[in-house]
Amino acid sequence: METRQARIGRLALLLAMLDEGEEEAALGQLEALAWRYCQGRVGAMEPQKIVAAIETAAKRHGVVDGGLYREMHALYHAILEAVHGVTRGQVELGDLLRTAGLRFAVVRGMPYEQPNEGEWIAVALYGTIGAPVRGLEHEAAGLGINHI
Repeated sequence: METRQARIGRLALLLAMLDEGEEEAALGQLEALAWRYCQGRVGAMEPQKIVAAIETAAKRHGVVDGGLYREMHALYHAILEAVHGVTRGQVELGDLLRTAGLRFAVVRGMPYEQPNEGEWIAVALYGTIGAPVRGLEHEAAGLGINHI
């Protein structure tokens, strides 16, 4: 039997990877758990643009409170961990002549049975990375999870 703690990252990855119209099952699980989430797309040659796009979406959709340091700090570290996965450990894009076109999902909830474990946040990225020439990129995925 799958434990609840495995779901937050899995659901974030599913939301980032599934195309529109394919997401119904994942969205149903999120709604049943009363977890908050947002999705979006970002294309950039600079990692700071990826971070900014995800932070903006998470604040705009009420996944995090932009006025609370602990929430923004947790989100920031989850984003960096996910970007680290997409860029294979070198969190650089434009300087290395590569670009990324990504779908992202941010999921916030209580993935542990014990309520005292509190809320956690997961950031998933899925898309392409490669030379800034259409057709010369490959798929990549990253996942970051942090406690709030």
